[in-house]
Amino acid sequence: MKKPKKIFLKEKLWFLRRPMQVALDFAILCLSFFVAYLLRFDFSLPEYYLENALNQLPFVVLVQFASLFLVGGYSIIWRYISLQDIKIFLKAAFVSGAILIAFRLLLLPEGFTRWQVPLSITLMDTGLAFSGLLAIRVLRRFLYELSENKKISPTKHRIKPKPTLLVGAGRIGAALVKEISGKSDSGILIKGFVDDDRQKVGGSVSGVKILGTTSDLPRLVDELNIEQVIITIDQSEGKQIRRILEICRHAQVKAQILPSFNEIVSGKVNVSRIRDIQIEDLLKREPVQLDMENLHEFLNSKIVLITGAGGSIGSELARQVLNFSPKQIILVERSEAALFQIENSLRNDSSFSIVSLIADVGDERQMRKIFEKYRPEIIFHAAAHKHVPLMEKNVVEAVKNNILATKTIAEIAGENEAESFVLISTDKAVNPVSVMGASKRIAEIIVQSLCKKFQTRYISVRFGNVLGSNGSVVPIFREQILNGGPVTVTDPRMTRYFMTIPEAAQLVLQASALGKGGEIFVLDMGKPVKILDLAEDMIRLSGLEPYEDIEIVFTGIRPGEKLSEELESMSENLLKTKHPKIFIGKITEYPTEKVEKMLSELTKAVENFDEEKIRTLFNEFLPEARVAVHNKQEQEPAFQAPNTR
Repeated sequence: MKKPKKIFLKEKLWFLRRPMQVALDFAILCLSFFVAYLLRFDFSLPEYYLENALNQLPFVVLVQFASLFLVGGYSIIWRYISLQDIKIFLKAAFVSGAILIAFRLLLLPEGFTRWQVPLSITLMDTGLAFSGLLAIRVLRRFLYELSENKKISPTKHRIKPKPTLLVGAGRIGAALVKEISGKSDSGILIKGFVDDDRQKVGGSVSGVKILGTTSDLPRLVDELNIEQVIITIDQSEGKQIRRILEICRHAQVKAQILPSFNEIVSGKVNVSRIRDIQIEDLLKREPVQLDMENLHEFLNSKIVLITGAGGSIGSELARQVLNFSPKQIILVERSEAALFQIENSLRNDSSFSIVSLIADVGDERQMRKIFEKYRPEIIFHAAAHKHVPLMEKNVVEAVKNNILATKTIAEIAGENEAESFVLISTDKAVNPVSVMGASKRIAEIIVQSLCKKFQTRYISVRFGNVLGSNGSVVPIFREQILNGGPVTVTDPRMTRYFMTIPEAAQLVLQASALGKGGEIFVLDMGKPVKILDLAEDMIRLSGLEPYEDIEIVFTGIRPGEKLSEELESMSENLLKTKHPKIFIGKITEYPTEKVEKMLSELTKAVENFDEEKIRTLFNEFLPEARVAVHNKQEQEPAFQAPNTR
């Protein structure tokens, strides 16, 4: 859609309200043209060429003004000029130079030949003119920032800056130097960079010297009296941050971090974004590379329904889906507070159509009305009970929500000819020993079996723990540390797979777009993390020492828990997809008759509130399951899940 002519002219001609800027540009263009002539004739300009120069000047200046105007040179606010804006001046120089050279080479009629400026003059003038225009704008910015630095608010005391080293002499480090150089109250005095690229050592970035590598940190901290270190590595991995943090700990200097450009949504590197290192930083892996074209085709202009939309994964899925311009997004959640929070968050960041519905996915009548009214094309089923120990005490509710409600909404999706149905599953569904794990494995089986009955593409996506999700270990540890301890760990040998919430949501979307129907996708969770290491890291990140300032207490494995989780069983094979972090679990499908019998018997057990019968049925229908019956949980240390990765 084109802009109205009046608005276009208003944008382009705003500079006429600044006659001093235009006059200064005019003076520089005129001066540059005469300097070019003087250079051509060694500052001894013959009268004939002086007359030529005076005749050519209006035409040359007009062409240069017009070129700068057309490429947007006058839309730049002088005091905010940046390296990106240099492209505009290069483009204007090219356009004006091309026009003047064309006039020189053309055979013009009598009377126009006076506009044929010699090639040497044109080249010198173009370089001088646009360099001069750029230079006065850079000078304007320099003077502006200098005056800003000298301004001291009468209500504030000047902050004593802390001597600081920056780790990472890349684009994010350079951007931070630029940001700090324009602030007198940042509280940061940059003494230098360190970078593990040895070819950079000895050089400088934005005027700040690169003093050494990270191995030199202890020496530099001591020599320069450094009070803090800021990690400015773009897209740093957790193991890299962990190593730097360990060096800083031994050097007895505080370490902080500046998020990567991808994490800074606004795109602006701001001093206020410098923060303490968090456990998510230490467990962070390389960023997910998405097939944006595939995802755009999958989600663009579609009606998307998300169940459990107020939960950790459901809410992040909603945020990620909005990046691909769906026609409408329907949020289904039975928690009023959680639904309000995600709806409010999305409406602040989006202009897309969002429908928020308080509903229970197990209520068949209500689900049918929602599908009939909104006709969703893609369903992400994230609603589930996921807390392992709680589900051991609430077996019937686990079956009702994780199995029967999944069957209900999955069948309704098929009956309404939805395009795709995506079940969010878990690594606890592999060789399940818990009620929660067994219930999610049966949900996978149900979804897989419906591919034979409906045209809808049914798929499941299986992954491990997500950092910071509701009820996960990280917020529990944080609260325990804030309360002064002790931090409770079930077993020193306990390990879990971890993934950040955004990474999990991105990979779920990518797997969903890849699915043809019937697959159980398995996400690459990396290496398992020891829960004890996690606890110790979180205590140290709080500025305390484990076992000295904060005690760690071992409470024993709880009912339904394993020492370690798996992402595929011994009978499964993982097949590669075109995405390096997504695999397909080659799992034998259950016959339809067996699935129907399983659901029938589970439904009867739920109606009779027979928890022990449900546990027995889990073990009968799932040969790989080892769910405790009569609450006699097997001794977990005797069971070590095989490492099949």
